[in-house]
Amino acid sequence: MQLRDIEIFLTLADELHFGRTAERLHIAQASVSQSIAKQERSIGGKLFERTSRTVRLTALGQQLREDLLPIPDALRRSLDRASLAARGGTAVLRVGMIGENAYDLLPFWEAFRSRHAQWQLKVRHSPFVHPFESLRRGDIDVLVAWLPIEEPDLSVGPVICTEPMVAMVRAAHPLVDEKKVSMEAFGDRGLFGPSAPQPSYWEEAYSPFATPSGRTIERAHAVASCEEVPTIVATSDAIDITSAHAARFAARPDITYLPITDSHLLRWGLVWKSDAETEPVRALARVVRELGVLTQ
Repeated sequence: MQLRDIEIFLTLADELHFGRTAERLHIAQASVSQSIAKQERSIGGKLFERTSRTVRLTALGQQLREDLLPIPDALRRSLDRASLAARGGTAVLRVGMIGENAYDLLPFWEAFRSRHAQWQLKVRHSPFVHPFESLRRGDIDVLVAWLPIEEPDLSVGPVICTEPMVAMVRAAHPLVDEKKVSMEAFGDRGLFGPSAPQPSYWEEAYSPFATPSGRTIERAHAVASCEEVPTIVATSDAIDITSAHAARFAARPDITYLPITDSHLLRWGLVWKSDAETEPVRALARVVRELGVLTQ
């Protein structure tokens, strides 16, 4: 069976329509019929049951489909590796993380490395200001960022983890005595915001622009990096909202993290540049889907 015959068979098995198969492959419908007839003669059995109205796989056809399905993916992986080598590149998957919880995601990194020893995996921090530039410049291959992401040139993969939000306040702040806060507290005091414009829908998903009652949450401080926030909070009455993992990975004696009683759940997912999707990118996405979402 030639590769073209495999492609025709798998496409027809997907479409179950000779005309749509021909259109999808940009060939004549007669070529589809001839290829299938040739395959059936070679195998010695019917692959499809055809009537004037329907096309469906036979048991033999279903078995052949299951056996042939891995071939296109294997071929694609081979072509990806050849293309990478032709460009003088190395098989390294570069992952950027806006969050600081790379350690929590260690099971995903270890699973990827154990299954794909032929590729290196490098995980690095990525800034939240101009969040998608590193992807668009080609500095990283995959970004772990909070969702949703609705950029036309980017593809969003599986959710990798979810977590609640917490309030960051100075250790001696009056709110500390209350042990917890409501989102309404940010309507009184405001939040931090980025010093450069971000997609409003994306900023809203992390730092809401309104409280549950509809009060506006002002952006009281503009910062160019996450590292600026704790210093301002620790030395003033400013408060901010942050992801729960910060309470563990950014713990310091002059900062207290308080649970937010009516906070939303933050979702982190994989995202990559659509026209730069490679087999290592797809492999990491498969690992995340198979291991499932980490909840914190």
